Amino acid sequence: MTDSSLVTVFEARRIETMDPRRPTATHVAVRDGRILAVGSLSDVSSWGAYVLDRRFADNVLLPGFVEGHAHLMEGVQWQWTYCGFFDRTDPDGRVWQGLGSLDALVERLRAVLESSSDDGEPIIGFGFDPIYFSGSRCERRHLDLVSTTRPVVVMHASGHITNVNTFALERLGWMRADMDLPGALLGDDGLANGELRGPMAQGPAMVLAKIDMTGSGISASAVRAYGRLAARVGVTTSTDLAARLLGPVVDLLRDATDDPELPLRLVPALMANGLSTDELPQMVEELRGRSSDKLRLGRVKVIADGSIQGFSARLRWPGYFNGAPQGLWYIEPEKLRRIYELGLEHGFQVHTHTNGDEAIELAIESMDAACAGYKWPDHRFVLQHCQLADRAQLRRMKSLDMCANFFANHHFYWGDQHRSTTVGPDRAERMNPCRSAVEIGVPFSIHSDAPVTPLRPLHVAWCAVNRETASGATLGEFERITVPEALHAVTLGAAYTLHLDGEIGSIECGKRADFAVLAEDPLLVPARDLRDIEVFGTVFGGVATPS
Repeated sequence: MTDSSLVTVFEARRIETMDPRRPTATHVAVRDGRILAVGSLSDVSSWGAYVLDRRFADNVLLPGFVEGHAHLMEGVQWQWTYCGFFDRTDPDGRVWQGLGSLDALVERLRAVLESSSDDGEPIIGFGFDPIYFSGSRCERRHLDLVSTTRPVVVMHASGHITNVNTFALERLGWMRADMDLPGALLGDDGLANGELRGPMAQGPAMVLAKIDMTGSGISASAVRAYGRLAARVGVTTSTDLAARLLGPVVDLLRDATDDPELPLRLVPALMANGLSTDELPQMVEELRGRSSDKLRLGRVKVIADGSIQGFSARLRWPGYFNGAPQGLWYIEPEKLRRIYELGLEHGFQVHTHTNGDEAIELAIESMDAACAGYKWPDHRFVLQHCQLADRAQLRRMKSLDMCANFFANHHFYWGDQHRSTTVGPDRAERMNPCRSAVEIGVPFSIHSDAPVTPLRPLHVAWCAVNRETASGATLGEFERITVPEALHAVTLGAAYTLHLDGEIGSIECGKRADFAVLAEDPLLVPARDLRDIEVFGTVFGGVATPS
């Protein structure tokens, strides 16, 4: 551990500061975990005695990446079985091969069953999405091939859909002809088919399987696992953007983040869906009082709708391209407006999940109404995902001083499916409109929503710059942004959306000494190679953490 009373000067091949007054440098001086000076060796050595650290002399330093929308469940879920379509690396560095069919899903889960003790415990998978399987949906009959005597629960990558087997449905009491629960889909036989959409249907299944990834299910080991993943990809500050910050969870997060070995600043947001608005201001104030340098509390998260690829997002006319039914509302309009009013009145920031353009419209209208009675000149309320915002909506967001955090990774992971199945070619071309946000002047960041997609800011930036789908097609050339704009979005832009741009997001005097250590300079390589740059780890508060 570096002695915080000493001045350490890190030397690098090049330092990209994200500070327009001094955009590049070769040395940065650090003391007490903060940046003392940036420039040449002669510039930074003027502060007096120092220790020169040349371990990064052949590397490139950037500000530590800021993940503005992710979840600690990325560290929690690896206790279960990965069932996604794309290959995925776990916190210990193991690469899990993606699954290309429902048969492969059944085979992987049966292997889990055969290697486990016969104690009746659920068989649980995560990261699944059948949209890649030519329109095939997973039903209870598929998961019955895994087990008919134990619950089988498979969570989708989006987090908005869960599949279960017949045994689980029977345990829930849902295998009956009079079943009528929003989000519990029915089969041709009139019985629940095992696909559960939205919190009303998913919640009981999660309880049955003893799954809790946003509250008491979070453990110190999960936080450490998430910290390892973050350091591996250059992230030094991350949100946990839908946390159940109740009771002992905050104590656990304080203990975990107080650990000097954790190289991560965590910014959780209190999940407001399901909470009483009358109690919200006091809860936020109490949480603020528990904040520390590495745990920043006092923000609120609201979920307005579901997932586009899960057909649970709320879309305006003409609806889903394949004719799927309209999606789900996760919150009443009156409650959303009231939460905005309370945020403006009591000075706490609200982040709102809005995938579909109807949900975006609701958020804008609610904000417009709330601003008529309450003022906070620097609120920076953020529409998270904000995928289908059109230019008219962005102009209204600008007038209301709202921010956006676009889910740029969708271009690669679901772009082909959005064009062919979910929203059709016209709207797919304008999804995640980063260029429009630049032109209109809406402050924005871009994100991974880990564990929905992997935590990799350079991949997110690559997606926003190239807008390339998994098949190699270009999805919306007009909405491309430049590499400098994308890097700003995953550093200073993301810091701005969290009210932390005075502390992190750029390498300049007074800010936290948080850096990402890269093999190449992302501003000097071809834009197509951006995601392939190797990350060697981070420097967090002046202390190096290898990947």
